[in-house]
Amino acid sequence: MLMVLVIGGLLVGLASLSLSHNAHGALDEQGQRLALAFETAGDEAQLRNAPINWEPVNGGYRFSVREGRRWRALNDDVLGGARWMTGVTGVAIRYPGVSQAVGTLQFSTESIGDAVSVTLYSDNGAVTISTNGDGHFVVRNGAL
Repeated sequence: MLMVLVIGGLLVGLASLSLSHNAHGALDEQGQRLALAFETAGDEAQLRNAPINWEPVNGGYRFSVREGRRWRALNDDVLGGARWMTGVTGVAIRYPGVSQAVGTLQFSTESIGDAVSVTLYSDNGAVTISTNGDGHFVVRNGAL
């Protein structure tokens, strides 16, 4: 009987850990998807020879391409607008050496860009997507 109670306690403990991990796992997955989209946006800006802008909007985000003096929203599968998959409650875009967060992230036509970090916040924690400017983005748990 004692063994049954111990096993039952372990199962309940694992189930609660699994539930909290899944809530944060969804935020991690959102971060991974966004990192891939950022890498694609950098490549696309070079191919189009036009800057691409990313900005968080209410409930999601969008990418836009510079055409002359205006920004045009992209509508393709990868860089089209999207809603957050998880309960993202806030976004901070930060460049090293700049004290305040900015509202947009711009991908230039150059192969080397600026170092930047984008942090997604939710009730379950935070995920930071960052690059040193080489075009490769890394996802880490927590805010930087």
